[in-house]
Amino acid sequence: MGYGSQLYGTTFLGTDGGDGDQPDYSTPNLMRYLPEYYRGIREMEKLQETASDEMGLFLYAIDNVLSQYFVDTATWGLNYWESELGLETEPAKPIERRREQIKVKLRGSGTTTQQMIMDTAAAFSGGEVDVMEYPAECRFEVRFIGIKGIPANMPGFIQMLEQIKPAHLGYSFKYSYTWWDSLKHLTWNSVNVMSWNELRVYE
Repeated sequence: MGYGSQLYGTTFLGTDGGDGDQPDYSTPNLMRYLPEYYRGIREMEKLQETASDEMGLFLYAIDNVLSQYFVDTATWGLNYWESELGLETEPAKPIERRREQIKVKLRGSGTTTQQMIMDTAAAFSGGEVDVMEYPAECRFEVRFIGIKGIPANMPGFIQMLEQIKPAHLGYSFKYSYTWWDSLKHLTWNSVNVMSWNELRVYE
């Protein structure tokens, strides 16, 4: 990946210059800034078209670099966020998952508290979370109460939890599922098309 430099007009910031790296950017209409008598002159129109393309690329490059300073919009800049936070860089991992781990790591800096673990779990699950502490047993329990079922990125959450929790504490998880009584109104035809896992998290 190239960064911080640009072969003018050929290589874009944040790319390696290979095929498929052409960004989608808009170009300003520079002809409208010129006097009327330049309209229709092919040479001038071609000159302004080239200048417009370079101006559009320049504005795109500015926005692209600025986007890397914010986790929610960073793409190729995620490598630097991960390096700064001591996270493993995995380019094959979906961008949203990488952003999620970076944001959790940023929230998790400092002394580990019950609220920090709750915030970290909520960031991964996307729902309300409660943490029950059992000091006498040197452990805590994370309860996912805002969503039903097992959150999609539990391996990522466990990896992050291992980094932020005190080493001597054990932990366990408790998940929410659908009560059988709440399924009584369903007919066999509607249930027959659902999988077992879909029924367990039915709203």
